[in-house]
Amino acid sequence: MRILGLSFFYHDAAACLLIDGVPVAMAEEERFSRKKHDSGFPSLATDFVLKKANLKASDVDWVVFYEKPFIKFERIIKTALKTFPLAPGVFRESIKHLFLDKLWIRYLIASELCVSPQKVLFSNHHLSHAASAFFCSPYDEAAILTVDGVGEWATTALSIGEGNKIRILKEVHFPHSLGLLYSVFTAFLGFEVNEGEYKVMGMAPYGIPRYVDKVKKLITLTDDSSFRLNLDYFKFQRSLSETFSNKFVELFGEPRNKNSQLQEFYADIAASIQAVLEEHLVALANHLYKLTGIDTLCLAGGVALNSVANWKIRQKTPFRQIYIQPASGDSGGALGAALALYHIAFNKKRGFVMGHAYWGAEYSNEEIEKSFQERKLSYKFVSGEDELIDIVSDNITKGKVIGWFQGPFEWGPRALGNRSILADPRRAEMKDIVNTKIKFREPYRPFAPSVLAEHAGGFFEIPDLKSHYPARFMLYVVPVKKDKQGIVPAITHVDGSARPQLVFRETSPRYWKLIDRFRQKTSVPMLLNTSFNLRGEPIVNTPENAINTFLKSEMDMLVLEDFIVYKNGSIIRQAHDAEQGRSISSP
Repeated sequence: MRILGLSFFYHDAAACLLIDGVPVAMAEEERFSRKKHDSGFPSLATDFVLKKANLKASDVDWVVFYEKPFIKFERIIKTALKTFPLAPGVFRESIKHLFLDKLWIRYLIASELCVSPQKVLFSNHHLSHAASAFFCSPYDEAAILTVDGVGEWATTALSIGEGNKIRILKEVHFPHSLGLLYSVFTAFLGFEVNEGEYKVMGMAPYGIPRYVDKVKKLITLTDDSSFRLNLDYFKFQRSLSETFSNKFVELFGEPRNKNSQLQEFYADIAASIQAVLEEHLVALANHLYKLTGIDTLCLAGGVALNSVANWKIRQKTPFRQIYIQPASGDSGGALGAALALYHIAFNKKRGFVMGHAYWGAEYSNEEIEKSFQERKLSYKFVSGEDELIDIVSDNITKGKVIGWFQGPFEWGPRALGNRSILADPRRAEMKDIVNTKIKFREPYRPFAPSVLAEHAGGFFEIPDLKSHYPARFMLYVVPVKKDKQGIVPAITHVDGSARPQLVFRETSPRYWKLIDRFRQKTSVPMLLNTSFNLRGEPIVNTPENAINTFLKSEMDMLVLEDFIVYKNGSIIRQAHDAEQGRSISSP
């Protein structure tokens, strides 16, 4: 059975292809369109996943969308009506976009793909989130917590997964939303909503949660661990452009902008909203455990990308194992909708566990070499992997910053060793070098380590680290052991934490080998890893994307599969280059 899952029109559009319940390929549209968080119809991502399986859209048995547009229409129209006549612009724009764009999804999909409308089906938004985690997990049964901004009506769902079924036990409905609460503070702190939430998380350790009591004026936790927002402080339910009200500003002061001087104050605000989010998520998870009695947990929804909160859930609840798939936000809904259709609707047995994130496009040496030649760049072809690994690891030990490109790109927002910028974690100055000269981003932003799974326990305070799936996808923030913080200062955040990626030899053999070679030379089993992109751009997809990013930044070396380019244009000329008939300089 061939199922195409789609998510689009809100943010992070994506496509996923399942064949007999197993993903063949999946990708976010932004990787191809080069538009950050692209929300449009994922035509390029769809073309990619179909080509990966040598299929046409007409070969697909079913196409499934990740939510139910008419139920969402009900919520939006009711919300818009409440603003009328006080905010006629909100009502007018909501109605216009609903009727022109977002309501007739079945016929849009059928038209775009040239398939029968009868092939197009729909899944519930939070069911799609739940399925994206549970049906990718290794658990036969699990409690499932999904938290985001809003789906159709639900903003939070507590569910149980058993075998090939998922049952939603309880929901919290719009406008009461932890995701929207966090996004309001994201806007207040001067960052873009649906983009800058992770910046708030990164800013929080620089502050002290002095304003928790003020934040709690905005939200009430009920006896059953549900919650309600005090809507007097918000405008997102009645404005298209503003999220917080004048009453919010009276409580917290003026919003941050790039010229704000009270940076300590805003860091304290970030620390306070992060603390309140963690408290509410832990309460929800503990309540879910009481409802289910199951000690395995699946997390999904955009809030599950908050890796600090994820670790607090692991620490402060009875759950012994947690699973989160790497694209837990809206893009992951494409995967979840397809899995829900296959397992729940068609009653098919499970047989898939997602243990890695490498589901995107990959490029041959021939395609890479063509890109070099078109750009008239000098390059070196290295025929042996051991030699390539040795050259790259040597350069990292000497303080060089490497653009590293191999295999299929990653599913989700994290670079996990196939589209990464790499550096030496032992050098404290690498934080500033990579932030200011490579990424062109805020200096307080932390960097993650990619660490050999076999050696992670020697550096991080987490028991049985290899068994924790979120750590494969950089979805836990954990303490760095105190006696190791001085050894790896570039990946140790201001609060002594790090967001490790466990690297396994069986799922990423070349990347594992590179880190292991670095370990052999330095006794440090990890590399500093950040996403291969510039500020405001999606992570690179193609060789051409990688070359452009390399040339616009101050990276020292670019590695594309078996090719190396040096920023200064120098080349190590070796006999085997000529023997294999490879060009080693521009034509």
